[in-house]
Formats: sequence, C-alpha cells, structure tokens
Amino acid sequence: MANSKDETPAVATFADHEVITPSNPLRKVVGPVVDPYDDPVARAEQALAQLSGEFAGWMHSECERLDTARKNVKRGGFNKKSHDELFRAAHDIRGEAATFGYPEVAGTADSLCRLVEHTPEMARIPLTLVDQHVDAVRAIVRDYGRADLPAIAAALTQRLREVTDEFLKVENNERPDLLESIFGPPLVP
Repeated sequence: MANSKDETPAVATFADHEVITPSNPLRKVVGPVVDPYDDPVARAEQALAQLSGEFAGWMHSECERLDTARKNVKRGGFNKKSHDELFRAAHDIRGEAATFGYPEVAGTADSLCRLVEHTPEMARIPLTLVDQHVDAVRAIVRDYGRADLPAIAAALTQRLREVTDEFLKVENNERPDLLESIFGPPLVP
C-alpha cells in the first residue's frame, strides 16, 4: 500500500536561516487519547507493585548467577566468556538493585564492575578480591532485613571500593588517560 502523505521534510526559508521540520513517523503508531484521565505512569507503578512480590526471588537468582560466574572464573580462569559473564552479572545487579528494593547492594556490585572492566589484563584480577565482592553482594542480599544493614553495607562497600581503587591505580599506572577517566569526576551527576 502506497503512502499518500508526502514524507519529505518541510523547509521554511527566512532571510538569515532556514527551519527544517522533519516528518513525524510516530504519528502513525500513536493513537488518540481515549481516556483523558488515564495516567500511564500510575499504571506502570501499579504493575510494578504487583510484581514486587517477585523481586526478592529475582534478586536471589541474580546472586546465584553472580556466584556461578565467579565459580566459572575460579574453575577455568579468566577468558573472554567468563570475564563477560562476571561483568554482566555484576552490572545487572548494580542496575536492578534499587528497582528490586536492595539499593545497598548497588555500590558493591559497581565496585566489582569497575574491577573487572578497568583491569587491563584479565589474568591479573585477584580472585580473592572477586570473592570478597561476590560474598559481600550475597551477604547484603541475604541479611537485608537487619536494621543495621545499611551501615554495615556502606562500610563494606567503602572498603571494597578503596581496595579496588588501589589495585586499579597500580594496574593502570602507565595509562594516565584511563586513570583520569576512572577516577575523575563523573560527567553526569
């Protein structure tokens, strides 16, 4: 079926500039508002609330995935596949932690991501430091109901981050441009 409407952008020319208005293909897929009182954000929050009972199970599954990735590294050493599995598992936990209701675990997972991502030679990543990160993530998730967990998790995460940063500084000492990007202020607040 041929498109009857011209898809070329509209151009308005002025004395010192032109304004180009591109075609809007989204108009074809977005329908009219049926219910003006419908709140899609509220619907999304309601759907999330209905799923929230599953979050603990999902986080425990993610921790098992991280532990399996660690075991694969210990069994066969670091290679492209095991490196990627470990990084992806830690990265997913870091991203899902707040949504699943475990925000205190995000910092430890982030520290592990930094260790795996910024060590130039995979084989030099200390397995003991990987173990400490994975065990910390699992302990924080396991003991999440404790009243003192936020303080314990913060102290544990800070220490793991310090050790990781010290290691990364040594490993990347001949790469000042990378060190600057690793330890410089973030571009986004």
